[in-house]
Amino acid sequence: MSSSASAGHSSALQGRLARLFNVAPEETPAVFAGVAVFFLLFAGYFMLRPVREAMGIAGGVQNLSWLFTGTFVATVAVVPLFGWVAAKVPRRRILPCTYAFLAATLVAFGLGFLFVRDDAHIARAFYIWLSVFNLLAVSVAWAVLADLFAMGQAKRLFPLMAAGSSFGGLVGPLLGVLLVGRIGQAGLLLLSATLIVGSAAAAWRLQCWRDRHPLHAGEAVARARPLGGNPLEGFSTVFRSRFLIGTAVFVLLMASINTFLYFEQARLVAAAYPLREDQIRVFGLIDSTVQTLAILSQLFITGRLAERLGVGVLLVGVALIMAGAFVWLAVAPVFGVLAVIMVIRRAGEYAFVRPGREMLFTTVPVDQKYKAKSFIDTVAYRGADAVSAWVKTGVDLLAQQPAVVALLGAGLALAWAATGGWLARMQPQAAAEASGDGAQSGTAAARFRTVQRPAPVG
Repeated sequence: MSSSASAGHSSALQGRLARLFNVAPEETPAVFAGVAVFFLLFAGYFMLRPVREAMGIAGGVQNLSWLFTGTFVATVAVVPLFGWVAAKVPRRRILPCTYAFLAATLVAFGLGFLFVRDDAHIARAFYIWLSVFNLLAVSVAWAVLADLFAMGQAKRLFPLMAAGSSFGGLVGPLLGVLLVGRIGQAGLLLLSATLIVGSAAAAWRLQCWRDRHPLHAGEAVARARPLGGNPLEGFSTVFRSRFLIGTAVFVLLMASINTFLYFEQARLVAAAYPLREDQIRVFGLIDSTVQTLAILSQLFITGRLAERLGVGVLLVGVALIMAGAFVWLAVAPVFGVLAVIMVIRRAGEYAFVRPGREMLFTTVPVDQKYKAKSFIDTVAYRGADAVSAWVKTGVDLLAQQPAVVALLGAGLALAWAATGGWLARMQPQAAAEASGDGAQSGTAAARFRTVQRPAPVG
């Protein structure tokens, strides 16, 4: 095939993809790079997730509250370190530096599992660190996307890129099942570290693409400079903005609901499947179902919903469904019902809630995309985990009735929906405020007005 014919075939394929997924032709390389970022990251994480879940149950469901508290303490310790990196490192290198550190820690744990077998302390430390690692890595990836794309592009492209996370979440557990017998847990950690490095390389390609297609003059130069400030600036920034406080409350409520369901899952799985091998299979089956549903939604539903109905439908819809699901669980507190609810909750979060709340950050000042966002995504999230874990434990002890916890969860879900609706109404005002922040936000208004649909493909 001649080079001209090959180029024509590639152009035709690109045109068909653009029409099918509502992507402008020049955006196609960025979409593939974004998909690769999330695919490699989530494949590396979900390969290890069933191992983490089984380790959590092995320590006793009654001790999960302590693991959640330990995770919160570790998160509080790590976030200032990330804040220091964000302040000192050129903006475009924040993600590569962070991922290099995370990959190094996985290698260290892999060596620990290799040379010290069945050590309870290493197992608990791994459970805690992987929980911190997950939130920080995903938060930084989304921060880069919020930095590089305007709101109009985000509505169309973020769900497609998020599909990479679902593909990774589907492939990761399968890789774990296929390879754990051959390379062991230590080998899985080393492979995961390699995938994380690959994710950083894909993110670098995304930065290079934006250099070739800048949103405004001088953008590449700005991303080559550090953000400055201090390591604790994310905390103070959140409490100076009503919009960021609302986003933090949204995350707090979401995390609390997730924790309630997580504890019920651990309790019912431990009762129904006493053997660790069976537990890992159940967790893997749930993960696979979730990711399959999320992929289909991200590719064909989420972006179109956001464009036609706005971000609010992504932030409110799943929360309202969860309110009804908790009532169902109160009436029928059995594993089958819980499994359906867990699938709906997690698939809905990946496909709708996560892309929706990341769209909120496309119009805030750039320092908030990294510093305030990391605080909300990690400290606020894990703080809600820790507090709600003890609340769940206390309610179980006092009420001795799963229905009480389920009805409390329904109330939290309604509050979650109300907060999501408020954020959707506040976003245009937040964008206008960001556009007046001077040189730091620079082009927030222009980014918000960017054409929302791609040019027709001839």
